[in-house]
Amino acid sequence: MNQYVTGAAIRELREKNKMTQLQLAEKLCVSDKTISKWETGKGYPDITLLEPIAEAFRISVTELISGNTIHNTNVSANMMRSKFYVCPVCGNVIHSMGEAAIHCHGIQLMPLEAESTDEHHIIFIERVEDEYYVRIDHSMTKDHYISFVAASSSDDMQMVKLYPEGSAEARFKIRGVRKVFFYCNRDGLFSIDAVKGIDDKQSGYDDSEERRELERVADMLFGKE
Repeated sequence: MNQYVTGAAIRELREKNKMTQLQLAEKLCVSDKTISKWETGKGYPDITLLEPIAEAFRISVTELISGNTIHNTNVSANMMRSKFYVCPVCGNVIHSMGEAAIHCHGIQLMPLEAESTDEHHIIFIERVEDEYYVRIDHSMTKDHYISFVAASSSDDMQMVKLYPEGSAEARFKIRGVRKVFFYCNRDGLFSIDAVKGIDDKQSGYDDSEERRELERVADMLFGKE
């Protein structure tokens, strides 16, 4: 364990919960002098007390140790507030419906901030019956690739894992999809509103000058011309 709960963290949490040293001591079955020692850096709580301390402050042990308390107001579990975490060591992808304290390979992961798509990360979305066909013009080499694509609605998250030397494409059931996310292992997370990326052949948008120009730029960027 490369981190441990600090006295400053215990004091901050105690004061935030409007507890005296004596009140906390009684909950933990220790003396108030012991609490004082912790808070002044003259001692550390035994590891067996971590869970009781976390319970006293109504947080997780992970939050207690990391010093990063999570206040998740997402009580309605709205998928549109989803967070994605990616481990830089193993590439593990974690999805959460709100803020979370997540560690992987000894690293505390921070939620990714999605950027708008750009000329190097062009996405095309096409309606095919009851599905969205999503295609991303991007290299898929072992060193530079799209790791996953996800589609979110207010109550559902669909995710497809992609792999190097594969195709940067995925299919999702339409069922209320409002936003599409994809992750580049070098440049991070990108997102787009589904309706903005739709290539709707029935409406003729596929034949518009704007669409043709986007296709031309994408082909030039990725050496298809």
